[in-house]
Amino acid sequence: MTKLNQIIAVEKGVKSKSLQDITAAHQKVQKPALLAGISRSYQPKDEEGEQLPPESTRVQVQAEDVLREMSASLTRLFDVTATKDWANCSARADVTVDGRTVVADVPVGHLLFLEKQLADLLAFVRKLPTLDAAESWSQDPSTDWWKTDPVRTIRTKKVPRNHVKAEATDKHPAQVEVYYEDVPIGYWTTVKFSGALPARRVNELVERIEKLQQAVKYAREEANGAEVVDQRVGDAIFGYLLG
Repeated sequence: MTKLNQIIAVEKGVKSKSLQDITAAHQKVQKPALLAGISRSYQPKDEEGEQLPPESTRVQVQAEDVLREMSASLTRLFDVTATKDWANCSARADVTVDGRTVVADVPVGHLLFLEKQLADLLAFVRKLPTLDAAESWSQDPSTDWWKTDPVRTIRTKKVPRNHVKAEATDKHPAQVEVYYEDVPIGYWTTVKFSGALPARRVNELVERIEKLQQAVKYAREEANGAEVVDQRVGDAIFGYLLG
């Protein structure tokens, strides 16, 4: 018995050959000179006239032959594609991860869809923002955000001070230099919040998606190993069209 993965393996080649055959058929029937023929002979007006040899051109392409050739190529394509499509309706497998069936009896077409979606999902998860590793985070049950421990910092204010560089004398005034001193005036208590995820959580998600990807690929291979019934739709279609 033929298996679905064997049909899938030959489908691309059959499609490519059919495309080439159809292109060649188009080119043949689009050249009027290839479909045209002629035969002519010459007879002088009298016996003393010049004798000329007959001329002839054979028809090189018959449209009916081109139709038969194209139908033969397309019949193969139709049969292979029909066999695959009929098989896809019944080819199924379970998606199993670590002995647990996540989804049962999945059609092969949907397994292909899942593969694409999981690849996109993995790319998204890998770009998720993660919590700053330089901070210590805990979950705040009241907001469901992540938060840091409170950090207390001093708030200061610059206060001008006078520095006497030289005392006043009876001849010169005092030399005073003004400078600013940071004087504590209060305290800030800061708590940082974040909606990002712990790196551990992102890594867990990545690992789960990758496991599921492998399970889906395995299920697809299993489904593609199903035996198929060769379909023969081409003869029916072209028997009607060209009959």
